[in-house]
Amino acid sequence: MREAKLQPNVMSYGAGISACEIGEQWQRALALLCEMREALEPDVVSYSAGISARGKGEQWQQPLALLSGMCEVKLQPNVISYCAGISACERGG
Repeated sequence: MREAKLQPNVMSYGAGISACEIGEQWQRALALLCEMREALEPDVVSYSAGISARGKGEQWQQPLALLSGMCEVKLQPNVISYCAGISACERGG
């Protein structure tokens, strides 16, 4: 988006993260979340999408770290956030 000289916002980043999750591109989803954190304050939806995307990579540690990170930035995880974390644990063993 920046290359096209467009200013991304929370919704556009969230949509990108969700699209990467659906396309099983968890590395790109996390890159977008990290990029977003540099410019904006991610919301619960963005974090939840990142947790879900990373959980599909069959790793449980990083999704739980993202879940924990939500509390550090004073975001209250919701049911979707917790379910994504639980699913990541289930997939990761």
